[in-house]
Amino acid sequence: MNVIGIIQARTTSTRLPGKVLMDLAGEPMLARVVERTARAKLLDQVVVATSYETADNPIEELCRRRDWNCFRGSRDDVLDRFLRAAESFEADVAVRITADCPMIDPGVIDDVVDRLKESEGGVDCVSNTQPRRTFPRGLDTSATIMAALRRIHDEATESRHREHVTLYMFEHPEKFRIKGVFAPEDFSNMRWTVDTAEDFRFVAKIFEHFGHDLFTWREVFPVLRANPDWLEINRHVRQKDV
Repeated sequence: MNVIGIIQARTTSTRLPGKVLMDLAGEPMLARVVERTARAKLLDQVVVATSYETADNPIEELCRRRDWNCFRGSRDDVLDRFLRAAESFEADVAVRITADCPMIDPGVIDDVVDRLKESEGGVDCVSNTQPRRTFPRGLDTSATIMAALRRIHDEATESRHREHVTLYMFEHPEKFRIKGVFAPEDFSNMRWTVDTAEDFRFVAKIFEHFGHDLFTWREVFPVLRANPDWLEINRHVRQKDV
């Protein structure tokens, strides 16, 4: 089973343009995502999937300098870009990660992939956000078998389903076999993703505290208990509607 981690990345985000290349404690934020994702033991390869847009040339250039796999496709049809990237690397399972999650956790990725492998073909997708979110936003991971991904690609026609890779599947649980991975407690009120300047300030505090990117998601909680004011930095930020 060839398991490929695919990191969706672009520079043209609306609320914080260029965020994926912003300096996060001495490294581009995308580097934090790639390096943390690559530590997942159950991933065979990691690929950065960006668009053909000129604005995303710096992403490909960074990938070339760092010797990371890079695939370029449609800017707006992210579903097509994701599928083509998976096919290009002969994936049996495609694991979806987004470049706005610098605190993504390799252990969580492995938990999701392991749950899918345990199913022995009885599951189309395993996610840690479905059927309900219990992990902090920013650790989002889904592992989908290629047959299900191709079905989504064939059936999904609405623009929002083409932009958000797994949305069609999650909105049609009667058509797909989906299992969830859950945190030991409900931490869904925490926001560890980067969509705004306030979000970036929050994750920068975490990285600056540790001075490296080897920390696990569980190691963040004692830091937040010692610095409860950090949680106020981006508490007011609301996730964009799909």
